[in-house]
Amino acid sequence: MPKSNRTETEQVTAFIAQLPKETAVSVEKIRQIILQAHPEMKERIKWNHPSFYYDGAMEHFDSKEYKRDIAVFNLFKNRIMLVFPNGASLEDSFKILEGQYKDGRRLLSFATLEDIQTKEIALRNLIQNAIENIKIEAKYETKNLYQLTCKQFNKINGFLYDYRIYK
Repeated sequence: MPKSNRTETEQVTAFIAQLPKETAVSVEKIRQIILQAHPEMKERIKWNHPSFYYDGAMEHFDSKEYKRDIAVFNLFKNRIMLVFPNGASLEDSFKILEGQYKDGRRLLSFATLEDIQTKEIALRNLIQNAIENIKIEAKYETKNLYQLTCKQFNKINGFLYDYRIYK
């Protein structure tokens, strides 16, 4: 398939434009919530759907770890889902994430525009938490572990690391 001359944002816009009207309106609403949640959020087509990723500075990592990826749409006839590849590490204080997958994925489903509006604040919080986790992990990878605060130490990917192996 030839590479598109469109920007990533233009590709996402074109993808949404070809959706059924009701779905397109809902997807666009979710898209705007996510992009406005943090200035370093970007979008692209990945895994054949619009996806969102952190565009800030990061250390090199194995791309199969999906550390930069925040969420990707998964569209069905009667519902819209967002898949968070690293959702297990997110603080879900609103208890809206679904699923407990071995690979760490968590899901967020939307059925109607009203459902999107109801979950808007929770979605913003999830996006901001995902970015915070990425930044904490980036600090962890570039600093001595002893320099992290207790809160940061406990938040790295949701795991408590044994400090002795990082001396």
